[in-house]
Amino acid sequence: MITVEQRQEIIKEYQTGDKDTGSPEVQVALLTARITNLTEHFKTHNKDKHSRRGLIKLINQRRKLLAYTKRKDTARYQDLIKRLGLRR
Repeated sequence: MITVEQRQEIIKEYQTGDKDTGSPEVQVALLTARITNLTEHFKTHNKDKHSRRGLIKLINQRRKLLAYTKRKDTARYQDLIKRLGLRR
């Protein structure tokens, strides 16, 4: 689970304006943090199938947001992928 402090830190790092919390960059960064947290969870709890379904939903949501960003602005997409360390 992501703490409030971690969430605020991620939002500050990826926001485009002062009060930006809903841009695709922020959403993808928050989803990536949740995905990495869940993958660590599955290293110890490999039979947790119900949470795995949630992980798959998060991954698909991130994939859709990345596709949207790529379609709208390729430069922002490339910058986001580089900053997050995703291998696309």
